[in-house]
Amino acid sequence: MSAVSNTDDVVVRPARHADIPALSHALGRAFLDDPVMAWLLPDAHARRRKLHKLFGALTRHHHLAHGGVEVASVGATIGAAALWDPPGKWRHTTGEELRAAPSMVLTFGTAVRRGIRVTELMKREHPEEPHWYLAVIGSDPQVRGAGLGHALMRSRLDRCDAEFAPAYLESSNPENIGYYERFGFEVTGEIALPDGGPVMYPMWRHPR
Repeated sequence: MSAVSNTDDVVVRPARHADIPALSHALGRAFLDDPVMAWLLPDAHARRRKLHKLFGALTRHHHLAHGGVEVASVGATIGAAALWDPPGKWRHTTGEELRAAPSMVLTFGTAVRRGIRVTELMKREHPEEPHWYLAVIGSDPQVRGAGLGHALMRSRLDRCDAEFAPAYLESSNPENIGYYERFGFEVTGEIALPDGGPVMYPMWRHPR
């Protein structure tokens, strides 16, 4: 796990189990207007009530155990989080998927089948070369612009460069592509979601 880092007033540190409620609510608010989440859960009120369950389950049942989850804050409140997987650890085990399943159903209801199809498409496009995988990153809109997301990106990408390891993500919002490009990511293709859904953009970053 990385050491605590501080950029101006932003503190980045490894997440603990006790942080899951706060980080999951921050991510839920961050993804409220995300195109893919809006497609999966068209009702904005439902997204506002349920999205945090998705991020809590992903963190609790997969990402946290691999040591790649970091949170950022200004003061005592967690305002942003990044869910990274180290090389070779991006695939969810059958046990992890089963443990997360109840939360997936509570979040998406009948749309959970559509969510499974999205996951399968993402798996199909996922590169096999060892890399750090940024599964999720987001900042609570109330603190967006304060540099929390930038600090989270730099924290892990500095480690990628130190290890000479590439990094990979899928951008679920085309408006964020330019942001990721500033960190060295490049679009490598498109993942078109079924039933007229939005497009996701796989992005790859070579170490520097």
